[in-house]
Amino acid sequence: MNAKNQRPGTASGGATYRSAAYTSLLPWQVRERRFASVGFGRRGLNPDDVYAFLDRVAVDMAAVYAALAESRRETARIKDGLRRWQTDQARVRNERDQAR
Repeated sequence: MNAKNQRPGTASGGATYRSAAYTSLLPWQVRERRFASVGFGRRGLNPDDVYAFLDRVAVDMAAVYAALAESRRETARIKDGLRRWQTDQARVRNERDQAR
């Protein structure tokens, strides 16, 4: 992520650690999330609330993408194993047919 997209005061590239009590966000929680307005004389939402929520969404999205990548690696491993097994079976069948 480039510096333009980062908030001041955040470390880039650092690992995020969560407690065992942390529960991932569910879609309905994101849809129904509401933020408190800022105090009198200012307009908009409380930036700290919004940034905290966005950080949590980002952590959950990173976990989803990591799980997806792991699933794709596992799928590739299984496909490769299946191809090798099919090749071995074809070789055995050809050898058996040639022996006749």
